Amino acid sequence: MALLDPKTVISPAKLKDYLLVLLPKDDKSQYLAQAGYNQDNWVQLEKDLREQILTLEATPTTKTKYGQKYEIIGNLRGVNNKILSVKTIWMVTPTETKFVTLFPLEGG
Repeated sequence: MALLDPKTVISPAKLKDYLLVLLPKDDKSQYLAQAGYNQDNWVQLEKDLREQILTLEATPTTKTKYGQKYEIIGNLRGVNNKILSVKTIWMVTPTETKFVTLFPLEGG
């Protein structure tokens, strides 16, 4: 278990052009919309990921040629105060730590 770098890179495109866009497969936007997140307030999602999830213990998972992957499981309190249970994936490389993706956790 570890704490990841608070200066972790969270790509704006990953949030507003992927997680918050309705996709035909593996859509996460509808889950995040339950907590009030959308493309117009993606900055709030970034802030909440940093403050509510990134501050939790990270568990190492897979080591790839790109770096060590970690997962952080936690609760994300959205803009409307609804709490979503999420599993987030992060990558630590020799030069940076970055946000990879987020998955809904059922029954959270």
